[in-house]
Amino acid sequence: MADLEKLVDDLSSLSLLEAAELTKILEEKWGVSAAAPMAVGMMPAGMGGAADAEEAKEQTEFDVILKEIGPKKINVIKEVRALTSLGLKDAKDVVDSAPSTVMEAIGKEAAEEAKSKLEAAGAVVEIK
Repeated sequence: MADLEKLVDDLSSLSLLEAAELTKILEEKWGVSAAAPMAVGMMPAGMGGAADAEEAKEQTEFDVILKEIGPKKINVIKEVRALTSLGLKDAKDVVDSAPSTVMEAIGKEAAEEAKSKLEAAGAVVEIK
């Protein structure tokens, strides 16, 4: 059996990027997800705070969320189809279920472009 104390010491010395890469490797190898639901108040001391602020600065992926359809539903459906390559029925379902996510994990420029196109079609859009 491995020396657990040495393993703990080795893991503690990993940088944030190395720990994230290790997480990805283990998720793939074991076929699990490390994303466990946990309330922020339940985080151990030393977690969150500065790490959350650093993560917020480094955000590279954004979601485009359709908050409200607006008065021009057909134009919004057309724009959702153009942005997502969804079929007519699927695009209509996304629009009808607003607030809903139109695009996920895209770059900042693409998210802003999608937002401006949807707003031009009459929708109310948010980027997260």
